[in-house]
Amino acid sequence: MTNTRDIIIKLKEVRDEKKYSYNDILDMMEKNGDYLSKSTISRVFADGSEDLSFRYEETIRPIANALLDVSTIEETDNKEVSLLKSMIQFNAKTTNNNKKELEQLKIDHANEILNLHRKIDRERNEWNSNLDFMKSQIMLKDQTIKSLLDAVKLKDEQYQALLDTIMSCPCRKAKENG
Repeated sequence: MTNTRDIIIKLKEVRDEKKYSYNDILDMMEKNGDYLSKSTISRVFADGSEDLSFRYEETIRPIANALLDVSTIEETDNKEVSLLKSMIQFNAKTTNNNKKELEQLKIDHANEILNLHRKIDRERNEWNSNLDFMKSQIMLKDQTIKSLLDAVKLKDEQYQALLDTIMSCPCRKAKENG
């Protein structure tokens, strides 16, 4: 696969050979449904630009499509242009496939996240249900403990009253004295 440096060099050769102006290139790009600013195009065709870094999809591919009519390989194209067109077509197909794969991965990722959220929600609901049950059991136990404590307190009061009655009984005093 060729790099953008080689593509830019070939694009410069085609532009010089066909004597295209920047406006001609802009018009051809517009016909293809692409747009770049005139300053971007001038940077691509500037001296030494082949050593600069340009984004292929956003900058190089639209210019190559316009200058080379990449969609068709003609018999009049020399070997280098034919090879360049083939490589650009291959890059475009690969890029489209990668974009589709990326979109599918994004969808799969989103579905996975959705499924995880659903699982978390189910577990949260189960925990909340268990928590509610435990709270009700604690309340029931608290009520039972309170009832038992009230019963013990009542028994203690009754026991104390009985003990007081026995201790203050006149018969008991007479037996102790007599």
